[in-house]
Amino acid sequence: MTHTPLLPVIVFLGSSVLLVSLFQRMGLGSILGYLAAGILIGPQMSGLVTDVKYTQSLSEFGVVFLLFLIGLELQPKKLWSLRKTLLGFGGLQILFGSIVFAFVAHLFGLSGAASAVVGFALSLSSTAFSLQSLSEKKVLNTEFGRASFAILLMQDVVAIPALAIIPSLGLNSASTASVQWGAFLFAFIGFAIFSRTLLGPFLRQVASLRSRELFTGVTLLIVMGVSYLMAHVGLSMALGAFLAGVFLSESEYRHELEADLEPFKGLLMGLFFVSVGMAVNLSLILERPLTILALAVLYMGLKGLVIFGVGRIMQLPREASRRLSSYLVQGGEFAFVIFGVGQSAKVISLEWTQTLTLIITLSMILSPFIILVDEKIQSIWMKKRPPQKYDHIEDSDNKIIIAGFGRFGQIFGRMLRSQGIGFTAIDHDIEQIELLRRFNFKVYYGDASRKEILEAAGAKKAQYFVIAVDDMMTATQIAEMVRQEYPHLKIYARARNRQHVFELMALDVEHIRRETLDSSLILTGDLLVDLGIPAARARQMVERFRRHDELMLQEQFKVRNDANLYLDVSRLGMDQLAQVLKEDAQKSYVDSGSERKTPESEH
Repeated sequence: MTHTPLLPVIVFLGSSVLLVSLFQRMGLGSILGYLAAGILIGPQMSGLVTDVKYTQSLSEFGVVFLLFLIGLELQPKKLWSLRKTLLGFGGLQILFGSIVFAFVAHLFGLSGAASAVVGFALSLSSTAFSLQSLSEKKVLNTEFGRASFAILLMQDVVAIPALAIIPSLGLNSASTASVQWGAFLFAFIGFAIFSRTLLGPFLRQVASLRSRELFTGVTLLIVMGVSYLMAHVGLSMALGAFLAGVFLSESEYRHELEADLEPFKGLLMGLFFVSVGMAVNLSLILERPLTILALAVLYMGLKGLVIFGVGRIMQLPREASRRLSSYLVQGGEFAFVIFGVGQSAKVISLEWTQTLTLIITLSMILSPFIILVDEKIQSIWMKKRPPQKYDHIEDSDNKIIIAGFGRFGQIFGRMLRSQGIGFTAIDHDIEQIELLRRFNFKVYYGDASRKEILEAAGAKKAQYFVIAVDDMMTATQIAEMVRQEYPHLKIYARARNRQHVFELMALDVEHIRRETLDSSLILTGDLLVDLGIPAARARQMVERFRRHDELMLQEQFKVRNDANLYLDVSRLGMDQLAQVLKEDAQKSYVDSGSERKTPESEH
């Protein structure tokens, strides 16, 4: 018995596991690991896998599943609500980037159609790489992070119709373009009707069988079936998968569909990047190393300038615009797909496809180092920059001071403002303050842990002090300073966890609320109701839990410095809570039973 077909699978998995883990440990991301694995095992290096075309055809399903999942996320209502941001940041970036790179491509002798395709492809950035970097650096929620997300989302949306349009630009497709688009419209309308009428009830029937394997199989059937229909009429499989995702984005089974496909998408996207690495023409680097490197640097330089310019046009600060360009300066994974479609349609030559693929790959390799350089520049600039002067606080007669005006503090502000109650808000995040001022919130820049800031805010005259800062240590320092310097202030404090509560209780802060307690209890109550427990009973259980937990806090606070006693008190409290809830359930059952008794049954 021969097991030769298993060898490419073992080579693919082994090289991917080793190199992806190595590159992630080096902080370079998984995409570069997959690309390196493809280069290593490909025919131009070790030759462990030589059938590049078969690998590429199989890896195309990675793009198919990726686009289906993107379609699931792109709910029409969500896109409409983000239209201004998407068209502003994303639309301008794609427009200017496409024009600049199309012009450069035309200078290099490409035809008009080829220049348009190349210009658009080079304007795209890597969604997977950029979002991963933004998340790892914890800057996704900054002003430039949100702008980055808008650009990447718009690129994903626009790339889909591009995949359908490019084949019609080819030399062999002009005569059949109208037939293909007619078939596309027919398939589009047919699937729209099918998804609105029959698909929902069909999925409900499948879900009612409670078979995870069957539901996964149906999900795969939908994605592959629609993709096959699109390929059958001469259009892109990826376009079909995207449309299927969009039509199912409003379905109640959207999250389950997404969860079922996520493992397949991750594995096949890895295979896609491995196939790209296998197709990299290393001989081009050996023949023209300086030319290829110069083209990659030119590409990243022009792209960085375009993105920086878009940021400034959209009124991002200079620093935020620079950081925006550094995170999006690399080429995107969709460029590989577009180059492949362009070559198949004979819009782009094989030589240019290989050269551009190599440039995009180099940009991905260089991108982590660009981000590191940007962070170094940022740290040096922050050290050299003179400290920002704190704002002069005008509203010093308000009886309420709010320290920290992020997600938590804004709830206070919005409620108070709706009732016409004045307050003085202080925050130390410049970007956050600039954003809030656009929404007409009057927030002052300052450090609430400094006495002179609170003095200027009118702490001597105020009556209430709200501590809504995110950092535990800072919140404790503020509480300690307020308690010492302004003991008349009644403090309302946000706490991160139990230990933070104990620290605030030690400072005699009476009004403390853990930031996730209420939302967790409310959601638990909703779950209990869905499980069949009457709503009144669920509310009673939640309230009982809340009261018991508050009592437990007091008991645990007394023994917080003795680990053994703390554990004993915690275990006893858990047992008591279980017993109390059990007794309440029995009492509730007896009471409900007695209410159902009729006068005849009592005699």
